[in-house]
Amino acid sequence: MLKNNNDTLMTEEMLINYYELNKKKKEIETEMNHLKRIFHEFFDNQIGTSDKGEITLNGYKLQRQIRKTEKFDDEATINKLEELKMNDLIQIIKKPDALKIKSAINLGFLDAKDLDGCIITTSSPAISVKPIVPR
Repeated sequence: MLKNNNDTLMTEEMLINYYELNKKKKEIETEMNHLKRIFHEFFDNQIGTSDKGEITLNGYKLQRQIRKTEKFDDEATINKLEELKMNDLIQIIKKPDALKIKSAINLGFLDAKDLDGCIITTSSPAISVKPIVPR
């Protein structure tokens, strides 16, 4: 049993419970993905791959929705807008090319110190609990 400055309690049981729940979560996700594949195959064979569907079986209703998203094909749309002389409808986005910057640093064309203050580092906490197996 451990406590920190704020009297937050941590026990071995909590670690074991987290580990076991995480294992079950992965097993459940795997099984649900397997069932989803079966359901999609059923609807694909019954009504087609792009159609929504619905069946009822012993008091349960299974539905498949088809979500559609639309976005512009960048290259084709830009070419068409330029043909139409509608350049005001095209965004010009300036972004640093990380691969080229790293290559320039590696080749000595750019000194990493020249970019001091330009790099943003982010971090996010992650929890992992694993049993320690004695050797």
